[in-house]
Amino acid sequence: MKLLPTKKDPASQDNRGAMTPIEMEMERTKRKLSPTAKQYLTTLSALVILIVVFTIINNRFIASQNILNIVFQTTPIIIIAMGQTYVLITGGIDLTIGSNIAFAAMVSCLLMSGGLSFFVAIPIGMLIGVSVGAINGALITYGKLPPFIATMGTMSAVRGAAQIITNGMPVASGNALFQTIGQQRSFLSIPNSIYPMIVLVLIFGFILAKTRSGRYLYAYGSNYEATRLSGVNTNTTILKAYIVSGFLSVCAGLLIAAKLDSAAPTAGDGYELDAVAASVIGGASTMGGEGTIFGTFLGALIIGVLRNGLNLASINTNYQKIVIGAVILAAVFVDKRRKK
Repeated sequence: MKLLPTKKDPASQDNRGAMTPIEMEMERTKRKLSPTAKQYLTTLSALVILIVVFTIINNRFIASQNILNIVFQTTPIIIIAMGQTYVLITGGIDLTIGSNIAFAAMVSCLLMSGGLSFFVAIPIGMLIGVSVGAINGALITYGKLPPFIATMGTMSAVRGAAQIITNGMPVASGNALFQTIGQQRSFLSIPNSIYPMIVLVLIFGFILAKTRSGRYLYAYGSNYEATRLSGVNTNTTILKAYIVSGFLSVCAGLLIAAKLDSAAPTAGDGYELDAVAASVIGGASTMGGEGTIFGTFLGALIIGVLRNGLNLASINTNYQKIVIGAVILAAVFVDKRRKK
């Protein structure tokens, strides 16, 4: 005889599904968002709130052309901030970013204006940026200098070199391919310079998140002594971080120069602040051991949105600096509270 299905007894069902305290704790842990996911959510929420606020203030803000303009203007900040994130994760800082932007871009433009091929001049500029990064890393690892002091000295020397090679005058490249990259649009009318940024975000995001070198950076910034005793070559780890920062600084510098078809010795002045701000807002810790490329990407967009929104609201640039400074302080404050 076939039995009809009976109603389930809630009490007995609860008993069957009852879990031990350990299982309940594991279940709660699974349901919790990871710290990284929480950081993404916080940064993304801040970005959305800013977009809503600026749209209410001025409906031109949300126009597709303006959004594209924000990404275009923020592209160099995203690129340099990725390099700064690599360095911040180790517990260091790179103050040469602005000087590196100017020097390497000026050398490349000078070579192209002298008739050298684009495909030769650009790699030479990149090699200069990488060399500056390597010098920074060597001063910190082998010279045992604090990152702040080492990169501050290099910053001054590189900026001086940028002034000397052209007597303080800007240099135009006169190269058609260089101008095409910086000034024209292609697929979907997107500015060409945005594409290299996307490629760099994917590459350096993958390296940081998925490779052994990336894990060593986090380990170094979290616990230097344990990392060293584990057999990790800490000197190489630091060198790589500063070389990445130098390379990305030059990439940003070349895109800025391509946009104007000109490089000036004062280019990139103050970009160090933007790089640190984007990284910290995106979740990188100034004490090392934390930071992601996607978080930095969102942090840079917040700075771009802030600048653009304040410009549309006709806020004086000096007041804009105050606002961005306040945002940085708030991000650092939150970071310190989070670590307690």
